[in-house]
Amino acid sequence: MNLYNAAEWMLDRNLTAGRGDVVAIRCRGRSTTYSEVLSDVWRVQSLLAELGISSGARVLLVLNDEPAFACWFLGCMRSGVVPVPLSTMSTAQDLAAIAADAEPALVVISADYADRIDSIVQATPSLRHVVVVGDVEGEFAITPLSWSEVADGPPVGVATTLPGDPAFWLYSSGTTGIPKGVIHRHESPQATFDTYASRVLEISPDDRCLSVAKLFFAYGLGNSLTFPFGAGATSLLEPRRPTPQSVLEHVRIERPTLFFASPGFVAALLDTDAPEDAFTSVRATITAGEALPAELQRRFSERFGHPVLDGIGTTEALHIFVSNTLGSQRPGTSGRVVPGYNARLSNDSGDDVTDPDTPGYLNVQGPSIASGYWRREEATAAAFHEGWLRTGDVYTRSADDHWTFLGRNTDMIKAGGIWVSPAEVESVLVSHADILEAAVVGARNADGLEETVAFVVARAGHEIDSAAIDAHCRSMMASFKRPRRLFVVDSLPKTATGKIQRYALRAQLTATTHAP
Repeated sequence: MNLYNAAEWMLDRNLTAGRGDVVAIRCRGRSTTYSEVLSDVWRVQSLLAELGISSGARVLLVLNDEPAFACWFLGCMRSGVVPVPLSTMSTAQDLAAIAADAEPALVVISADYADRIDSIVQATPSLRHVVVVGDVEGEFAITPLSWSEVADGPPVGVATTLPGDPAFWLYSSGTTGIPKGVIHRHESPQATFDTYASRVLEISPDDRCLSVAKLFFAYGLGNSLTFPFGAGATSLLEPRRPTPQSVLEHVRIERPTLFFASPGFVAALLDTDAPEDAFTSVRATITAGEALPAELQRRFSERFGHPVLDGIGTTEALHIFVSNTLGSQRPGTSGRVVPGYNARLSNDSGDDVTDPDTPGYLNVQGPSIASGYWRREEATAAAFHEGWLRTGDVYTRSADDHWTFLGRNTDMIKAGGIWVSPAEVESVLVSHADILEAAVVGARNADGLEETVAFVVARAGHEIDSAAIDAHCRSMMASFKRPRRLFVVDSLPKTATGKIQRYALRAQLTATTHAP
């Protein structure tokens, strides 16, 4: 029997290799070594045993990006218990709904979110215990344990898990509905490391990883835990929600070498007065979540003097599987398929699309694809088919094998009887000097015909002139693609992963009786 445990691979290997005194985590000026992480992981395992929480049980983690997250996530997996990180941005109602679905035995929650405890408890009859990280006062439906008061425990062994056993769940971001529990196996984190982190990022023990994306979803989990721990490097954590200024200050103090962000955050950083040497320690910026427009990629790379690697990943695939590389970046594309994965395009009938530059639905196959969704048989059957993941994204592939995102299959627009890619129109819009961000959706006009509608955010100190934007679009795209209505907004609605919630924009249009 080939035993394997993801936490042992991420953590114990570093001790065996003599890296126990290496700094694993930097958070708010405090260093935590790999040896100290393992000691806290033993604390977690001892407490789980004391509470009677055994292999296969779920533990919800509603935790900030701080050392406790890493210790609880790894400690659960090391005991064969299934950690389920949830968004710290979720409301009490949203957390309660997910808790009712996951049926956890324990919730571990940062004190900042203690006001959500009772809602979670009331929705979850299976819940027996709550652990709070940080100081909290008041009475709750279940009296919480304080993580700081849990005593150190003796060394604890590793559970007898197999590579294909369930290791952790991640709830999908829910851009189009109620989140689904995505079941990932113990072998999956190492698969993302061996393919993307090693072969694309060329990560080493000398790297320092800073991620705008938080640990509670797939992109951030790889950026701030799997990749640095897999390499014996250092993870730079920030519990607070990121702002351009707080991130610039963090970069100045902690000197990361790899910087992970979303396209929207790249745009926000470009809209600051950051000095040109702000990112001198960074050897590469990585973006995912949305397609990075070519203009933003070029501006950021030229301004800060290092490559920007845009790519695509999904919660179901755990991390990026198509990416630009350190040696080759083509702005406006997701790059090429990461070694170790296969990708193909299909049409409505399921047949392969092989002609270059022809749109098709993106399917991916690889070692980190999830087992399926928790208690969602129909959704699992629809998304996972004969070893392939149907991503729901529409792409083209060039003759030289570069992949370009056009939009989600539900976001494509049919204007004048011709398909329009929201990503293509957005890329043209953000190339205008006055526009910081853009989102494009389809909407019916007074005649019942679908047309392109744009929502744009102005750059700091700039104003949007609709006539100038229209002229810009006329000069750079076919007439049928051009936005027929333009809304200027302060910000775009996004998920916690940085994806634009186009359904929310369509809802705004439905409620709007006239164009501005």
